[in-house]
Amino acid sequence: MNHESRVSILERNTSETRVSLSLSLDGEGKTSIATGLGLLNHLLTLITFWSGMDLKLSCEEELKTDGHHIAEDVGLSLGRALSDALGDKKGIARVAHARVPMDEALTDVVVDISGRPWLEWRGDEILPPIIAGEEKDLWREFFKAFAASARLNLHISFLYGKNGHHILESVAKGLGLALREAVCRHGTTIRSTKGGLD
Repeated sequence: MNHESRVSILERNTSETRVSLSLSLDGEGKTSIATGLGLLNHLLTLITFWSGMDLKLSCEEELKTDGHHIAEDVGLSLGRALSDALGDKKGIARVAHARVPMDEALTDVVVDISGRPWLEWRGDEILPPIIAGEEKDLWREFFKAFAASARLNLHISFLYGKNGHHILESVAKGLGLALREAVCRHGTTIRSTKGGLD
């Protein structure tokens, strides 16, 4: 891990999954992603592309069950990498939001890299019960794990839409755009009236 260049390299191995990744916050949106879940690969590619970060990530499932372990462990790993790469968070904008349409779907994504983990997940009743062969709650678990491990506030509001793929794609693009702005450095001030971030 190199805080100056804002890069994190990590491995997370459990009895359920093996995750290996490298993340550069100041990249070009380049990706090499293989999680075993096609839609998760797609969403991670969108998040990375729209955030302008570079991500190389692989996940192997040790305990073959369903997509839950993969989604959760990838979310935990990506969040940890983001937190590590941010270092002391000096100068980052910290708070950002994006509202992105995808055909008939529209979602709102807000982030605050505050050091206080929280996921607010509103309006998911518009999601189909099954998306890409997995129950819709798998995606909440992915974003919850990411927010917890990255130690940030993440508010996702599903405004409207019909197609589950379109709705989640809107979220991924919105998160990428919000992260791009939130991690952007403007000087060296820590943006907190307390003088530090948790």
